[in-house]
Amino acid sequence: MDRSLVWAILLLVLGNNVVILSDSLIKLLDGFEAPFQFVLYRQLSATLMLLPVMLFFKRPLLPKKLRWHATRAHIFLLGTVFMVISLTTLPLATANAIFYAAPVITVVLARWLFKEKVTVLSLATAALGMVGVLVIINPTSANIFALAALIAATTLALNNLLIKKLPIEHGIIDTLYLTNLLGVPTATVLAIVEGAAFDRNTFMIAIGSSLFAMIYAGTCVYAYRAAESNKVTSAEYTGLIGAVLLGMLFFAEQPDARFYIGSLLIVVPLTLLTLKSRA
Repeated sequence: MDRSLVWAILLLVLGNNVVILSDSLIKLLDGFEAPFQFVLYRQLSATLMLLPVMLFFKRPLLPKKLRWHATRAHIFLLGTVFMVISLTTLPLATANAIFYAAPVITVVLARWLFKEKVTVLSLATAALGMVGVLVIINPTSANIFALAALIAATTLALNNLLIKKLPIEHGIIDTLYLTNLLGVPTATVLAIVEGAAFDRNTFMIAIGSSLFAMIYAGTCVYAYRAAESNKVTSAEYTGLIGAVLLGMLFFAEQPDARFYIGSLLIVVPLTLLTLKSRA
């Protein structure tokens, strides 16, 4: 196997388990009732972390052609709000299993909104993945927080597809910086309307969450530049194992049979699809 491919896979495994630490920090806000405040802190801290990098590489801090960046920023903001709601109300592994439905939703949205050609195997994978999500959510229980996780996954899928709309001269760092920066004004207004008092603990958790998320983003940049995406995507699903282990060790969570069955329906078809593409 190509050495660069090995490194790409290893870094994706590392990155996906590091980002679980970000989710675990958010989980510490159990019963949290000020999601807009947290989202504002997270976007501000991420922007400030990326600002020195932008200055170092002498990138324009507010370039032209911001329309699609602004669109993605607000979709990202919406998704982060629902992510916080789901992580603070659902078991860590359950929320992450639903988040991992994003590639499945991507296939559906690509066909529906962008008229992309998809194979029968891709459609079958999407169908099985959606069945897996329904098994985990268990619609008969009418769990609105599971729906919040599904909305978060949908925003992630939509933002992934909208990357194609971004100006080609804007790199990965530019995109990460602008995605956080352009959402700050709206997040500020929402936080003010929410009216929650400043909480130092929430602020520190937001900084830690942003840091782990940036590490994950960095591993993705390297991995997807070093190897073809269809050869490394399956490595992303190792994060689900990390979510189960952290949930059991630190949050006394015990996933039920529905979780395992649903996760298999999401992960196995996607992995087989990746392996077929790799072949």
